[in-house]
Amino acid sequence: MSKRDYYEVLGVSKTASADEIKKAFRKLAVKYHPDKDGGDEAKFKEVNEAYEVLKDAQKRQRYDQFGHAGVGGSSGGGYSGGNPFEGFNGQGFEFNFGDGGLGDIFGQFFGGGQQSRGPVRGRDVETQIQLTFEEAIFGVERDMAFDMEDECSHCHGTTVEPGHELKVCPTCHGAGQQTRVMNTMFGAIQQAVTCETCNGRGKVPEKVCTVCHGRGTERRKQTITLKVPAGIDDGATIRLKERGEATANGPKGDLYVHVRVKAHKKFTREGDLILSEQHIDMVDAALGTEIDVETVDGKVRMKVPAGTQSGTDFKLSGHGVPHLRSDRRGAHIVQIIVDTPTKLSKKQKELLESMRENKKRSLFS
Repeated sequence: MSKRDYYEVLGVSKTASADEIKKAFRKLAVKYHPDKDGGDEAKFKEVNEAYEVLKDAQKRQRYDQFGHAGVGGSSGGGYSGGNPFEGFNGQGFEFNFGDGGLGDIFGQFFGGGQQSRGPVRGRDVETQIQLTFEEAIFGVERDMAFDMEDECSHCHGTTVEPGHELKVCPTCHGAGQQTRVMNTMFGAIQQAVTCETCNGRGKVPEKVCTVCHGRGTERRKQTITLKVPAGIDDGATIRLKERGEATANGPKGDLYVHVRVKAHKKFTREGDLILSEQHIDMVDAALGTEIDVETVDGKVRMKVPAGTQSGTDFKLSGHGVPHLRSDRRGAHIVQIIVDTPTKLSKKQKELLESMRENKKRSLFS
């Protein structure tokens, strides 16, 4: 199904200003928020996607010129230079010539081929955590439990039974490589490959560890404490170096933690800004008032001057999102919405009629 026009999604014209686009987004984000009664997650995502493009001047220009294809859609077309296979990366295509194929042959011609490899690095581990809006703003510590390969508690990753030592590999005699002869269309070609007995180490255990049976690792449960920094955003990834799975005689892999932040019922985030709406009645807007505004730091008293118009933004400095690399914080932007009453008492109607009559008289006095 084709995507809807982004301007249509936000309900604005193609000549709308940046401020008009922002206000339209805020209104629709509040309306379709999935955590609200009557919210719509699909429309909320559609609105957010449209805003992410139209709020950026360069992306908006490309979108106006090329449509969805200009901002990440499939553009099709033929080869236009560069790597002709680049479009296949990550798409399930693999160019594999297999053992003894052209890849090995060309590698041998140009001085390549498999060489003795060093310690194999452990497997990387990926996981995901979900944070509340407040946890992302202020940071949090989380204990995460994993069931993964860790260093063998008996041999400590050496693969050797304690009390015994490593000895020279009888197959490669310590070289870590074997010579293999391949019959190809060019004739017989010799190739150096990693020794299958010692896996390129050049040594093997005198006696294999009786606990891990030579693997150097054993699977067990681990608990890792993750410190999430204040100000982290939805979609960020935290890398914990060498906290992934272990391997024999090599470094551990890394742990990658993907962060998801649950949407807030009242607040939205835009960079280091926190945005919210505050409703007041037309009398308070006309005469001015003071209101209690809810922020992530608690309630803050804010003055609304007389004559405030609906849609006016007020800034509460220092109540936004902390910067990841400094002690500074962004602002909390409060948009005032002036509510027009739909039901009036007789006395209220008379008062408003009187105000209207006075206004008319002043025009002709």
